[in-house]
Amino acid sequence: MNRVPELHGEHLWLRELHADDHGPFARILTHRVLTRYLGIERMDPAQAHGAFAQNLAQPHVHPRRKYTLAVCAPGDDTLVGTMGLLVEDYGSNAMLTSLVLLPGAPVRGHGHEAGRLLMAYGFGHLGLHRIWAGHRSDHHHMPKLMHAAGLRPEATLRELFRTQGCWHDVTTYAAVAPEWKRQAGVRELAILDGSTRLDRV
Repeated sequence: MNRVPELHGEHLWLRELHADDHGPFARILTHRVLTRYLGIERMDPAQAHGAFAQNLAQPHVHPRRKYTLAVCAPGDDTLVGTMGLLVEDYGSNAMLTSLVLLPGAPVRGHGHEAGRLLMAYGFGHLGLHRIWAGHRSDHHHMPKLMHAAGLRPEATLRELFRTQGCWHDVTTYAAVAPEWKRQAGVRELAILDGSTRLDRV
């Protein structure tokens, strides 16, 4: 299997999905508000169950291209959100995907940290050169989060996807490994160096 080690930040941590995550994971995909900006339509329970099974199987796929991880609060194994990375089939590029936090999650306000942890893993263990992300252009909270993750604005992709009966523009951002590594924090450097424990740094 190609499993991601636990990635620990200051305010949250990331881990692989496990079977007990089905309930909160399905809640995200069936929630009218939480799916609003995801780029997919809200799912019914059967569709959410199928999506969960596919995501749970990601570590068994070779080569692995999709990484959907659980976001958890420090000292707690409960899934309170998700964060993903989609490795592209060409070059050394990947896209950050699916950052969603459940209402009332104790890690709210620190979503950018989930992105930074996964970027450190991508630039380190996966050897990626470029990681990009995007958000619906009308999602006005996201630019601040993108900047906090170390991503720079790039372009607006017009009418990239259609949900809720409308076409949506997407604003994109990106980071390249040499620049991003220069501003990495201590915990991110530990991941970049291949360590899952902070006592190495």
